[in-house]
Amino acid sequence: MAGQSQYQLFETAAGVAAIGWAGAGVTALRLPAPTAAETERAMSRRLPGAIRTAPPAGIAAVIDAAIGYFAGERTEFFAVAVDPGEQPPFFARVYDHVRTLGWGETTTYGAVARALDAGPEHARAVGQAMAANPVPLIIPCHRVLAAGGAIGGFSAPGGALSKARMLALEGVALTPVQQGFDF
Repeated sequence: MAGQSQYQLFETAAGVAAIGWAGAGVTALRLPAPTAAETERAMSRRLPGAIRTAPPAGIAAVIDAAIGYFAGERTEFFAVAVDPGEQPPFFARVYDHVRTLGWGETTTYGAVARALDAGPEHARAVGQAMAANPVPLIIPCHRVLAAGGAIGGFSAPGGALSKARMLALEGVALTPVQQGFDF
């Protein structure tokens, strides 16, 4: 079954998450959603034909680390083997760079572009790579912010609010975002 995509759901303090793998590499991670059904549907779309099964020891360790992360434990995922599948070369470079960001460390889309010698005009492409990230948390796209430290977008369940909560778990103070006007 080494080549067959497999996955498993797991409960966290933030909701029901899921992990997908093929062989020893993590191929997908679904951040917590309110219901198992929502998470299951997302994994079916991401990994069509994957089999839900008990994870091997290495994947179980990643699940335990993710559960700890959402419980507020300082957790790093640097050593986790990932297989994000076929990606545009620039996206692969972005993912490699973002994986170097540790607990509570943030950067901006433009800074990632500059770090890759791509120039700030490629900030939008960095954002596109983050939106397409198949293994969020392990490739910590939540740590990449918009210019000026604004939260920016987030395509996970709960959107930007989930991103803000993840950063708050890591002790990152964000500039408050005005949600509306109080007349």
